[in-house]
Amino acid sequence: MQTSTKSNIRTFPIILCALFAALTAVCSAISIPIPFTPIPINLATLSIFLAGGLLGAKWGTISQVVYVLLGAIGLPVFHNFTGGFGIIAGPTGGYIVGYIAAAFLIGYLTDKFIFSKDNKTSAIYVKLILSMVAGGILCYTLGTIWFMKLTGTSLIPALLSCVIPFLPGDLIKILIASFLTKRLKNFL
Repeated sequence: MQTSTKSNIRTFPIILCALFAALTAVCSAISIPIPFTPIPINLATLSIFLAGGLLGAKWGTISQVVYVLLGAIGLPVFHNFTGGFGIIAGPTGGYIVGYIAAAFLIGYLTDKFIFSKDNKTSAIYVKLILSMVAGGILCYTLGTIWFMKLTGTSLIPALLSCVIPFLPGDLIKILIASFLTKRLKNFL
């Protein structure tokens, strides 16, 4: 009986990684195209914020690596049910790769500065929001540099088409993810 319990505890993070990879796929697949940008609106970043906040640096990163690998081998997990290495190698691929970096950074910050100490509730929310903002900035930075390199677009037009339109939605996603992370972290 003791061995079975230890085995279940070890497999639980793996199950959570699979669930968050699936959640990212679902949140990515259903997209709303915007006419002036190649990047659609979807809920993928909500999943990234939750993966980093709830699973931490190691497991949050692994969940997003799994997601990206599933898409790279051709499963339709990217926007509008697309898949394949061509999507990752294309102009929006940097944002997809940025999911991995963002999950790691959010997880690292939450592991080190939020859930490793006894914090007051209000301080936890502020720190969660700041860690998710940092992860979002990292994702946008990697994705925008990638987009600029592949399309030859300069910085201001790239920001106007690939970042600025998505900031209000990402702020809402960050607020939702920080609330859910604080509420769900104790259960995990």
